Amino acid sequence: MNRWITGALVATSLAANSAAADKRPMTMDDLLAVIAVGDPQISPDGGSVVYTVSEYDKEAGKSNGSLWIVSTGGGEPRKLTSAPGSNNHPRWSPDGKTIAFVSSRSGSSQIWLLPIDGGEARQLTKLPIDVDGPLWSPKGDKIAFAAQVYPGKSPAETAAKDKEKEDAKSKVRIYDQLMVRHWNAWDEGKKSHLFVADATTGEAVDLTPKLDVNTPPAPFGGSGDYAWSHDGSTLAFTAEPIKDLAWSTNTDVWTVPAAGGEPRNLTESNPAADGSPLYSPDGKYLAYLTQARPGFESDLWVLRVRNLDTGEVIDVSSFLDRPVQGFAWKTADSLVASIDDQGSVPIVSLNVSGNRDKVPRLAGGGVNASPSVGPKGESVAFVHHSADKPGEVYFRQKDGEPRALTSHNAPLTSKLDLSPMESFTFDGAEGDKVQGWLLKPPGFDPKKKYPVVFLIHGGPQGAWHDEWHGRWNYPMFAAPGYAVVAINPRGSTGFGQKFTDQISLDWTGKVYGDLMKGLDHALATYEFLDKDRIAAAGGSYGGFMVNWICGHTDRFKALVSHAGVFDLISMYGSTEELWFPDWEYGGPPWVKLQHYIDRSPSLFADKFKTPTLVIHGALDFRVPDAQGLGMFTSLQRVGVPSRYVWFPDEGHWIAKPANRIVWWAEIHDWLARYLK
Repeated sequence: MNRWITGALVATSLAANSAAADKRPMTMDDLLAVIAVGDPQISPDGGSVVYTVSEYDKEAGKSNGSLWIVSTGGGEPRKLTSAPGSNNHPRWSPDGKTIAFVSSRSGSSQIWLLPIDGGEARQLTKLPIDVDGPLWSPKGDKIAFAAQVYPGKSPAETAAKDKEKEDAKSKVRIYDQLMVRHWNAWDEGKKSHLFVADATTGEAVDLTPKLDVNTPPAPFGGSGDYAWSHDGSTLAFTAEPIKDLAWSTNTDVWTVPAAGGEPRNLTESNPAADGSPLYSPDGKYLAYLTQARPGFESDLWVLRVRNLDTGEVIDVSSFLDRPVQGFAWKTADSLVASIDDQGSVPIVSLNVSGNRDKVPRLAGGGVNASPSVGPKGESVAFVHHSADKPGEVYFRQKDGEPRALTSHNAPLTSKLDLSPMESFTFDGAEGDKVQGWLLKPPGFDPKKKYPVVFLIHGGPQGAWHDEWHGRWNYPMFAAPGYAVVAINPRGSTGFGQKFTDQISLDWTGKVYGDLMKGLDHALATYEFLDKDRIAAAGGSYGGFMVNWICGHTDRFKALVSHAGVFDLISMYGSTEELWFPDWEYGGPPWVKLQHYIDRSPSLFADKFKTPTLVIHGALDFRVPDAQGLGMFTSLQRVGVPSRYVWFPDEGHWIAKPANRIVWWAEIHDWLARYLK
């Protein structure tokens, strides 16, 4: 080899090693400093993308959101808004001259209009209640949005009733039917309704005044749950079940005239879930997501298209055997969709009809979400992130390769030692193939032995993806010098619906086998993993499994149980979505008592041995905090080292930045106590 080339290679290698040595493990301050990039929207002419940026202000203890714009040809992004507080959900007017968005700058969340050629934003809506999710009509003369009102009452009457409740000396709540509370909030009687505002005056009309249910569905619905028809005469929307809300998953797609009138249920014949309606550009089709089995929230989400002339419904995606997470129309007869696929979320192209043998991937690797399609379907913008890269806006033109349009987090991540996730497969319970992930610690040295943090995901129908997670962040678990192992066992999504189904009625069987076999495989495969220093951590169902592990093996040095189910029988009477235990356990405890008894961690407390950190939020109505307290009480009663961390102002997830700081500090301290 040429001496100059050899010298150059050596110099390059030394420089790379030096650069790696200069990098450091991630800290909590780093995690909070990550800029959240989202909601990209391509302009009507395809020349630019507007998107949102959220940054945490540590001194103020809150986040500020702003709108940014970047050319699809490349170049430096430009900030469009500077007002503090929330500025989000940007949407282009059909002529590309104005951006509608939601801002809290006036003291409440209202729709504002920003001229793209310059000038100040002006407030469009001035309602006495918060609004959300503006969508322009095709002609640009109206804007649809969602707002919470008391059914049958106007926004002004709603605000007056809220004030009356606030001033009342008694805060009593009285209910005649379920649900009385949901996720982290009590039912106050208000419902989210669909409104339409004049795009000039801001005057708004409730299109669903008589509906006594939420549209979009609470609490996770949004503007993806309603859409304008191509001519602006009609709106399609998703609504919750009209009856039996606590034990029904039957959301439906409805339509209503944009000028007002009686809503019509398009999917009444399907007793399972339907939602996310979106009209095709030519108005011929209405696409939507649907499930087949009522009562099962994790049935396969299938993309279907309804011919509005004939009523024919076309199955577009079930042949993939992968749940569709989001989609957008590409052309009059093709769509793009984000799908959950074996620990990643690619974007694929699907035809309404035609050859389905080949499904082009427009973006792959990591997680690719929120697709926005450009004019004539020739481009797509989306958010891409992975375990070692926070989210940024990416863009793909025609048949080209995806490229990053933004790099907001590059100055931070260039200083951090962030390893990529490594995928592996193994033979799980009954010999089935199961996938898992490994993340090496910062400063990795293959000659050393590293303690292991074993992560168990929730759901239980969920998955560990190669993603940048804002809460259960892989590099943060690895930062103190731990290797991270995360298994996608039975019940995980993205590996075929049969695989997902196999955890229902079997929370402690094959899934437990998959987890233990996956850990054994990792220990046997990667010599740098220390088999004598392993801790397990999980949330929700993952917390349940940690509680179960505590009574069934002593192989772990420490455990972390976040929002975990502890006692199945008492859980049934205190949770809110009863369709969940009805499906997962086969019915209520008075019907399937032995099933509850056999799988309840509470009845194995006499076998608890492993030191356990228990974490719970007081506003967690999905898995009420009595479950966490019961676990801690039992650990204390049988003499096992344990700690209870209770957040009075958090729900199922620890979301507030100040509380996240405490959450991570407690976890790292607990792990260090038993792994270092």
